[in-house]
Amino acid sequence: MQLSPELLYSLWLTAKLALISTALLLLICIPLAYWLNNSRSSWVFFIEIVVTLPMVLPPTVIGFYLLLLFSPQYLLGQLWQSWFDMSLVFSFTGLVIGSVIYSLPFALQPIQTAFRQVDESLLEGAVALGANAKQVFWTIVIPVSRYGILSGAILSFAHTLGEFGVVLMLGGSIPEETRVASIALYDEVQKLNYPVAHQFALLLLVLSALMISVILILQRLSNHKPRIRLL
Repeated sequence: MQLSPELLYSLWLTAKLALISTALLLLICIPLAYWLNNSRSSWVFFIEIVVTLPMVLPPTVIGFYLLLLFSPQYLLGQLWQSWFDMSLVFSFTGLVIGSVIYSLPFALQPIQTAFRQVDESLLEGAVALGANAKQVFWTIVIPVSRYGILSGAILSFAHTLGEFGVVLMLGGSIPEETRVASIALYDEVQKLNYPVAHQFALLLLVLSALMISVILILQRLSNHKPRIRLL
């Protein structure tokens, strides 16, 4: 499979975007999932609606509103430009923020589910032995939920690889800046360069299938319960 340097760079840019977005999502979603599962605040229902919206909204809708929000004509875009002397629109940084927002529920929900499945008796036992809330979280909740956390990370990574609508609206197709793999593939199809588009699409298909396989393995491991043999 021979791909041009431009396509290979777009693949590297996509991997870079996915890695940074996934790392940020883990930092956000681990404490957020724990808080949503345990808080009795009246805001929980509203926040869950907001963070789940990207799963059902068309990507172009999210991209359009983010484009407006990030543009220099609006407050966030103005503040960002005045603080960092750069625009969020049509920039890699803007793509990272957009990807985090778009992939948030795909990372959050597996982590929430994993936290809910932690055996209450383990938590009660740790508290009975004198562990505080922070110690319970880091020594019980996180290790027991590790497969769910990994599933959320891989799912959000894979979701970022396949982004199109959001990145197209926010970043366009700037080589070595915002031209990620999905946009590069679209450009090749637009040029009727089908043999190259097929090779590139096949590569993305294989990568996506591998990541889904890992997620399924992790889900089976998280659901596995040791069997007791009767002699």
